[in-house]
Amino acid sequence: MHVLRLLPLVLSTSLLASPSPSWHNPPLLSPRQSTSSLTVDLTKRYQTIDGFGFSEAFQRANTIVNLPATKQRELLDIFFDPIKGAGFTILRNGIGSSPDSSSDHMNSIAPKSPGSPTATPNYVWDGKDSGQLFVSKEAWKYGVRNIYANAWSAPGYMKTNGNENYGGYLCGVSGQRCASGDWKQAFADYLVRYLRYYREEGVEVSHLGFLNEPEFGPSYAGMLSSGTQAADFIKILAPTLIAANFSSVGITCCDAEGWSHQSSMTSQLQSAGVESKLSTITSHSYTSSPNFPLSTTRRVWQTEYADLQGAWQAAFYSYGGAGEGLRWAGLIHSALVNANCSAYLYWIGAQGGATNSKLVRIENGNYIVSKRLWAFGQFSRSARPGAVRVGVSGAPYGVQASAYLNTDGKLAVVIINTGASAVKIAVDVKGGWKTSGANAWVTDNSNDMSQIPIGVTEAGVFSATVPGRGMASYVVVE
Repeated sequence: MHVLRLLPLVLSTSLLASPSPSWHNPPLLSPRQSTSSLTVDLTKRYQTIDGFGFSEAFQRANTIVNLPATKQRELLDIFFDPIKGAGFTILRNGIGSSPDSSSDHMNSIAPKSPGSPTATPNYVWDGKDSGQLFVSKEAWKYGVRNIYANAWSAPGYMKTNGNENYGGYLCGVSGQRCASGDWKQAFADYLVRYLRYYREEGVEVSHLGFLNEPEFGPSYAGMLSSGTQAADFIKILAPTLIAANFSSVGITCCDAEGWSHQSSMTSQLQSAGVESKLSTITSHSYTSSPNFPLSTTRRVWQTEYADLQGAWQAAFYSYGGAGEGLRWAGLIHSALVNANCSAYLYWIGAQGGATNSKLVRIENGNYIVSKRLWAFGQFSRSARPGAVRVGVSGAPYGVQASAYLNTDGKLAVVIINTGASAVKIAVDVKGGWKTSGANAWVTDNSNDMSQIPIGVTEAGVFSATVPGRGMASYVVVE
C-alpha cells in the first residue's frame, strides 16, 4: 500500500442501483438467430471462491463515517447490498501501530511500551478503530463474514528500528536480536487482544495477517520480513490463537508487493514447515501480477491492487486506461482463472482525492461511483462465498468467460466482451444440468448491472447479448 494525500474537490452525488432480480421463464430463442457458443462443464472443478472486497484502512473509513446519514446508507448499500449494490463480501481492516491518530495514522491499542516483552501491556480501545469498526459492523449487518484484520507493522517498540515506519524487523525473528528482548509472543498477544475487542463489539474477525509488503520499508507503517522470519512468528501466533479461543481465525501470509515475490516467500514458509498452520496465502499485484497459480495447498487471495496515480476515471471503457472498469474486469478474470485466486480485493473502497486509488470518490458529503466498482459487482453478486469455479470452453475471440456453481444451486457465468461490437453468447451446460430459469445483468458505459433479456431454449441452452466493451453475468437455476 502506498499512501496518497487527498486533494479537495466538490463532486455531485451519483447513486447507481440495479433492479431487483425476478426469476422468470424467458421467451424461447429463434433457431435462426446467430450466436457464439460457450460450454460449461460441471465435472471440471477448481478453487472455492471466498469473495471480493476492499479496505478502508488508514482512516479512509472515516470518509464513510462522516457522510450525512442518507448518503451514508446509499453508499453502504452500493458496497454491500447483493441486490442493488456490488455485494462485496470481504472487508480488509488495518490493525493500527501508531502511537496516536493524527493525520491518517491507525492508532495502536497499546501505544506505550510496557518496558519489556514480558511486562503487562496497557491496552487502550477507543471503540472506533479509525472508523473501521463502524464499517465492519455495517458490513456484518449485510451478511459479510470475511473480515480480514491485517497489521501493517508491530508497534515501533517491538521492532529493531524502534519505529512503526521505515521497515525494521520484529524483534526475535531469525537473525533479528534486540536489546529489549524477544517480542514475538507479545506481538501475538497484541493481535489476539485486537480480535477480542472486535468480538466484544459483535464482529468476528475471520482472517488475521501480520505483514504488509514485507520487502518494502516505506515512510508509513510497515515491517520487513522474509518467509523464514514470518514462519518464526507463525509458530508462536498459531498456538496463541488456539489458547485464546480464536482457533476459527485463519492466519494469512504475507501480502507481498507482487505475485513473484509471494511465490518465493511461500516456498520459504513451506520449507519452515508452517504451511499447514495457514489458512490463506495473500499477495498484492503492484510489482507482478497473479497470472500463474502459487504452489500451495492453501487458498490464495489477491488482497490489494489499484491504479494509485492515474487521474480519476469513472468510465467502463474510454481509451483503455488503467482505471477503467473493463481493464479491472479483465484483471479479476485473470486472477480467478489463471492464478486460481479465491478472492480479489481492490485497495480502497471510498476515499477523497483525484486518483483512481479508490472505487468511490467522496468529498464534502457527496460521492461518485466508478465503473470499477460495478466490474467487481458483476463477479461478487454472481460468485458468492462458497461457490466453486467450474470449467468453461469455447469462448470466441475477444471474449473472456468463467463460471461458478454456488452453494444455493445457482450457476453463474461471467462474460467479458473486449471487442467493439455486441455479441450474443449462448451457454450450454454439461454434467447433468437443465436450465429452468435465468437472469442476466450487464455493465458498460451506459449500464450498471442493469437487467437484460435472456432466452432459454427447450434444450436448456441460455443466451443473452453482451454489449461491445461490456460485461454480463448470467445467473441460472435448474
